[in-house]
Amino acid sequence: MRTHEIVLARIEADLAAGRWGLGERLPAERSLAEELGVSRPSVREALRVLEAMGIVRTAVGSGPDAGATVIDRPAAGLGAAVRLHVASGTLVVRDVVETRVLLETWAVGQAAATAGGAGLSEAVALLDTMDDPSLDPARFRELDAAFHVALVRLAANVLVEAVMTGLRGAIESYVEAGTERLEDWPRTAVRLRAEHRAVLDAVARGDGAGAADAVREHIEGFYREAGL
Repeated sequence: MRTHEIVLARIEADLAAGRWGLGERLPAERSLAEELGVSRPSVREALRVLEAMGIVRTAVGSGPDAGATVIDRPAAGLGAAVRLHVASGTLVVRDVVETRVLLETWAVGQAAATAGGAGLSEAVALLDTMDDPSLDPARFRELDAAFHVALVRLAANVLVEAVMTGLRGAIESYVEAGTERLEDWPRTAVRLRAEHRAVLDAVARGDGAGAADAVREHIEGFYREAGL
């Protein structure tokens, strides 16, 4: 085990034991190094890894905000990892699409069963903004991604939401590539708007099966149309 991994293992154990909670600062680098019997560069490397994973936020200096503070951004590390693996070719687009279908069909079914028409205001507002026919494709894709994350959020499962948020960069990447392949983007945009409304309407009615079918066809339909 490399030295910085020893630091990571110790910090993980201390977090699990409740030594530090959200919003609390970890000991200074020097204190951690002395406590664990390792070098300060090893502590610094471990903190960089934790920051990339969305576990801590670091700030330089000597003020009250300096050092590493425990936060909770599980999607940060997931998003970076997924984007890099897609870029390297390790994760193919089809795998991302299938994972997205699994997550979103479950989420809308759960949301329909538990929330019904409640808590839909964020998703409705996003769709209302997307109805503007003058939106350029880039802005449309940005709102589209936010809408799908909002849908998953309705299921009230923090881990599923984090995974979906982590996939967001990879999803936006393949959707952008697909958009460039389309012969008639305005026509596709009209269809996507209608499909979004159909999914949300099914959730609002409490029709979990209908919402799941609609979101599956919506995701896979674009994948097929764009020839991805």
